Amino acid sequence: MTFSGLRIASLESRRAEDMARLITKFGGDACVSPSMREVPIEPNRPAIDFAYRVITGEIPIMIFMTGGGFRYLLKSIEKHVQPQRFLDALSDITTICRGPKPAAAMRDVGVTPTYRVPEPNTWRDLLKMIDGGIPIANQVVGVQEYGVTNTSLIAGLETRGAIPETVRVYGWEYPEDTGPLESNIRAIAAGERDMLLLTSAHQVVNMLRMADSLNLTDALRKGLSHTAVASIGPTTSDMLRESDIHVDMEPSHPKMGHLVNEAARDSAMLVEKRRTLAASNSPIRVNAIDEEDREPLTAIDDHPAQSSLFMKACRGEPTSRTPVWLMRQAGRYMQEYRSVRSQQSFLELCANPTLCSEVMCTAVDRLGVDAAIIFSDLLPILVPMGFDLEFVKGDGPVIHNPVRTAADIDRVKGLDNPQDLGFVYETVRQTRKDLPEAIPLIGFAGAPFTLASYAIEGGGSKQYAATKQLMRADDGGWSALMDRFTDAIIVYLNEQIAAGAQCVQLFDSWAGCLSAADYSRFVLPWMQRIIAGVTPGVPLINFATGNPELLPLLRGDRRTVVGVDWRIDMETAWKRIGHDISVQGNMDPTVLLTDPTTIRAAAKELLDQVGGRPGHIFNLGHGVMQMTPVENAIELVKAVQELSVRDDYAGGPDA
Repeated sequence: MTFSGLRIASLESRRAEDMARLITKFGGDACVSPSMREVPIEPNRPAIDFAYRVITGEIPIMIFMTGGGFRYLLKSIEKHVQPQRFLDALSDITTICRGPKPAAAMRDVGVTPTYRVPEPNTWRDLLKMIDGGIPIANQVVGVQEYGVTNTSLIAGLETRGAIPETVRVYGWEYPEDTGPLESNIRAIAAGERDMLLLTSAHQVVNMLRMADSLNLTDALRKGLSHTAVASIGPTTSDMLRESDIHVDMEPSHPKMGHLVNEAARDSAMLVEKRRTLAASNSPIRVNAIDEEDREPLTAIDDHPAQSSLFMKACRGEPTSRTPVWLMRQAGRYMQEYRSVRSQQSFLELCANPTLCSEVMCTAVDRLGVDAAIIFSDLLPILVPMGFDLEFVKGDGPVIHNPVRTAADIDRVKGLDNPQDLGFVYETVRQTRKDLPEAIPLIGFAGAPFTLASYAIEGGGSKQYAATKQLMRADDGGWSALMDRFTDAIIVYLNEQIAAGAQCVQLFDSWAGCLSAADYSRFVLPWMQRIIAGVTPGVPLINFATGNPELLPLLRGDRRTVVGVDWRIDMETAWKRIGHDISVQGNMDPTVLLTDPTTIRAAAKELLDQVGGRPGHIFNLGHGVMQMTPVENAIELVKAVQELSVRDDYAGGPDA
């Protein structure tokens, strides 16, 4: 459990001596160079205005992120605002301290915080505490920042209905002596460091700023590609990914001691993996499922569709232009579909592979899209599992025998006979046969949370009260239900792949009703099982709607593509997800209700956000709406195909 003499770089500033001592204690050659110092913002007019807003009651909730930040805020306003008035106002509002240091700073001036975030004091723990019963919807929430804005925290507050107002009280500048930092950056760029330990997002910012001033940005990135990078936790890791720098490990607890201890334990393996990846020029992807089994993503067969634009984008490879397809691209907005649908019920249509292939192939031909998805529905899988499913005109899907208690779950069957859904696999085979060979075919399933919600609520819902009641009941019922759905979905998707699907997509239509904390606890473990259980090498698109805060949690293994809905701009979304993962989305479907000029402008805006980065599949942020003119959908596809052509593309031929 030692570094065994490896050269360990660190950019620690305030605790530089402690970091050097720990690295040395664990057998490393410590290369520690302070990278920043706190500098108050003076004069700080925004902070003064902010304080007045607290005093006048405009800001009823206040979050303090650091003890030093709280003290700097008091110092910034003391000449302009009567300090005691401000402290009295803080005593009258809801105050949340991210950890013990801001709480101690408040107590030093006689203010007791309303809440203190428990360890490990991350922004995720802060949001989890809020989800536990702090009402913030429609409230202005003040956030004392500490340098770089924590966009994930701000987005999490907005998702919960709050109106965040940030106040900066100090910035991060270089240390007065920049010589050690310059030397460390030059050494990393020259490949003279084996591992880099980072404990702050600001260290990342200043490292890149300094490299730029030294004209070493490209050299630093090349050196980092051979250097194992250990990050203390979510905020630092997010900044690394936003900066297109890989993260090889995070400790189990976001503390310096845990970081050094666990980095030393795994150092030999991490350094060897990093060097192997760099030597092979493999795309660097973080595997949230199993770091030990990271494998390069390759095609599982030699079907012509494997070289298509869509499949290349799934694999993160450069393409001559951006591939495009539309969710619900064969649906009620097309006359051809309505003509077929008028002859039978929806379930009857789903059970007729020939007609399912016909409506999808017609849509692909009319729209000119780059991929097809089988025509089916999320819910037929419920029938062989014991649910009485009916599609009622005007009401949508209705389940006449929902489950509400742990005892009810005993009657939920597993998918013991996969051929109970044989008509779906035959739809895959028929559609694959009828499509042009160069067009990839996507299979799909409902994600376990969405299926469970339907099964519990008996249909659609706005509050998901029964679902959340069973989810939170400590009786084992939720786990048992999720286990059954998870096992069935793995079988179902793998049967579709065996029948000819080149890719599969999970639709989590109702996951947006969950907080990130609840998703992590009640959904993520089963999603990870599905991603791990689907046939290796087959791309899997993980699409959840309604809550951008969930995006980082949708990352899976090497082949996962994250679907993004329209509630967040793609540039921000991809930064949160990590640029090492391919993405799909995310134009608002209502744009297709406008006119060709507006549609083309919206497509260009989204493509400009992506900036030509490999790994983007253009799609809507949800399915095509029923009232959409077909001509507008065609116009969108044409616009994407024309506007996304890459003149500098140097890859092989695309389909």
